[in-house]
Amino acid sequence: CYFNPLPSLPSSTGNRTIPWGEPTIQFANGTTCCSSLDEIRVQLDIVDTQLLQLLSTRASYVREATRSKATVSDINVPSRNEQVIQGAVDNAPSVHLPQIVAKTVYEGIINSSAILEECIVSATP
Repeated sequence: CYFNPLPSLPSSTGNRTIPWGEPTIQFANGTTCCSSLDEIRVQLDIVDTQLLQLLSTRASYVREATRSKATVSDINVPSRNEQVIQGAVDNAPSVHLPQIVAKTVYEGIINSSAILEECIVSATP
């Protein structure tokens, strides 16, 4: 599940016990997460809050970049979009992120940023 294209794997016909495996996330103090689904969800909620803040900051920079674009046709620059997406895919392994996740998330970020820019340019006299 770490590279694109995904490897061809046969479907599992067996059942696995729940919980399976051992916790793999280690905190700086040496403890591990997580012993329950509720604990995992709390941690995911914390990360989601951080992601929203980072996306808000990114959107602020997108708004700033839009000031340098005179027309709607200046917004979508496929070569720049691909450069940003490919950079995320290339850097994903260094932070232990599956490349398919980086690619999919960054495609969404780029697409939504273009929509935001189009809205700003259309609304600006």
